[in-house]
Parts: sequence; C-alpha cells; structure tokens
Amino acid sequence: MIEPGKTIGILGGGQLGRMLALAAASMGYRVHVLAPEDELPAGDVAAAVTRAGYGDLAALDRFAATVDVVTFEFENIDTAAIRHLARQVRVHPGADSLEVAQDRLAEKRFVEALGGRPADYRAVDSRADLDVAIAEIGLPAVLKTRRMGYDGKGQARILAPGDADAAWAAMRGQPAILEAWVTFSHEFSVVLARGADGEVVVWDVPHNSHVAGILDTSTVPAPPEVIAQAPAATALARLVADALDHVGVLTLEFFATAEGPRFNEMAPRVHNSAHWTIEGARASQFENHIRAVCGLPLGSTELTAWSVTMKNLLGDDVHDWATLLADRRAHLHLYGKSEVKPGRKMGHVTWL
Repeated sequence: MIEPGKTIGILGGGQLGRMLALAAASMGYRVHVLAPEDELPAGDVAAAVTRAGYGDLAALDRFAATVDVVTFEFENIDTAAIRHLARQVRVHPGADSLEVAQDRLAEKRFVEALGGRPADYRAVDSRADLDVAIAEIGLPAVLKTRRMGYDGKGQARILAPGDADAAWAAMRGQPAILEAWVTFSHEFSVVLARGADGEVVVWDVPHNSHVAGILDTSTVPAPPEVIAQAPAATALARLVADALDHVGVLTLEFFATAEGPRFNEMAPRVHNSAHWTIEGARASQFENHIRAVCGLPLGSTELTAWSVTMKNLLGDDVHDWATLLADRRAHLHLYGKSEVKPGRKMGHVTWL
C-alpha cells in the first residue's frame, strides 16, 4: 500500500493527468508529472514537473528516484520506457496493457480470443493488401492506422472502390487495419477499475455521442437498448482486465447492434466518457484509479443523481464559460489550455 503523503508519478501532462493529480491531492498525495510539452495542464496542479521525452532514460531514472508509484494518462508511450521504470519502481497499469492497446490489430485479436466480437477486419500493410481486404469484407469500410490513432485521427472511410487510393495515401505508409462498417443504434463504453488484489468495480455504462470522431456527450442512464447489452459488454471488460492483470481504470468502447455488443476499442486508462463520474458517482474514475495504483480499497461507483450528462467543450465552446457558470445546475471544468483550436478538448461540463 502506498500511503497518503507519498508521491505518485504520472507520465503525460494533459487534462487526464490534471484530473488524476487533483484527485490524488484530495487524498493527500503529491504528484510528479513527466512530459515533454511546454504547456502541461497537469503540471499546473502538480507538486513537481520534469519536462523530458519518454525515451530519455536518464530523466526516467531521476524521475523514478522521486516517486513511489508510476502511472500514465495516455497510451502512446513506448513500452520500453514503462519496462525501464518498472525495474526501479512500481508501475500501474503494466506494459502488457499498453502493448495490447497500442496496436489495433493486436487489440482485436486479444479481445477475440476472450470471446469478444469486433467488426470484421483485415491487416493491411500495402496498397495491394487493401484491395484484397476490400474484396473479402466489402464496402463501406474504415481504414485505420494500427498505432497512434485517437479522436478520429488516422482514419479514412472507404465508401466506394474509388476511395481506396486516397485512403491508403492517408495512412502515409503506416501499417493499417481495414474494419467492416458496423450498423449500430448507439455507442457506449464500459469503464471499470481493478485493484492489484483483483477487486473490480464498474460504473454505469454511458451512452456516448460523437461528432466528427470526437466524443461530444456521455449520458447516464443509457437508453434501454444499451442497458440490455451492458451485462455482456461488462463481462468481456472484466475478462480483459483479468487477462492483462490490469491495475487501474480500464475502458472498452462498444457499438450496440442487433446482434449484441460489438467491441470497438480499448483504453488502458481513465477515459473521456467517464468524466461525468467526478460529480455523478460516489467515487470518480480518477479517485478510483489513484486508489487502485496505490493499493487502497476501491470506492463506490453508485450514482449520486437520477441522471447525469457530460458535454465536452471543444474549441470555441470554451468561450461559453460565463454562461455555463451562470447555470446553477452545471459543473464546469476547464483544463487551462492557452491555445484554442477546432476540435481541441478545452474542458467539459456536467449536469446532474
């Protein structure tokens, strides 16, 4: 058990790290953030900051000497850095969770082996492979880079054969995966926290709505069609967490279809679709992640209201802060980012 008063190291300096640091501070922990960017929303609320690349082994060594446990706020970190740190300090989640989540092909194969049902897919490593994949799974389909994609990035829709050249060009030579188009009624996610002792707690599944590939709103309770499929999706998420010996928060995204839940992708970390838990649950995803990585008992995921809606503030939406603060039902969270860009996550607001 890592007792309050100790220091938690966080790799990554974005808004997820910021909210983790705030949760840690409320429980009496200090936080040390390591990230390369000049502007670090997490660094604004941390006790210490190291600006260094994740591959800077000397910096990682100095960082490890100052912390009692390490976690991360996003998955695009070389697993070599995680394994290097793990030889010196406890790291949760571990490199296995990262390795699976970083590669869409590995991720789908892993989940399939546990009984999950992703969309039909094919590996695509060349333009010729793309033609073969299209012939086998049909159109429409979505071509995605195997690594580094998020918020709709690294993706290209192929609606007709004539779209294939542009889609492959968009991959810029990177290994890719072609996914069959999924007909669905709703999108939803299962967010759980797992302790080192195997204890698992799960929040109510939110209904997620996206705009241009970026999460717009998450709402609890979800529609009946989602609630009916939540048990099967949750059972799969538990299997994934146990198979990886995952410690911390884990998120699996799903499509609700006529055939049941279809797995979309996973994130081995706290997740945008569970920001509503800060006010909407007894223990938020951020609090329970800190509890898990520090070896503490997990908190209750019980709802604090009949219904909860979280909306992302993207780009210029952040300029509505005064109106949102005037709404006494609203809980406003701004991330302290200085540059406003279209689609950039600047904050979120939650209504109970």
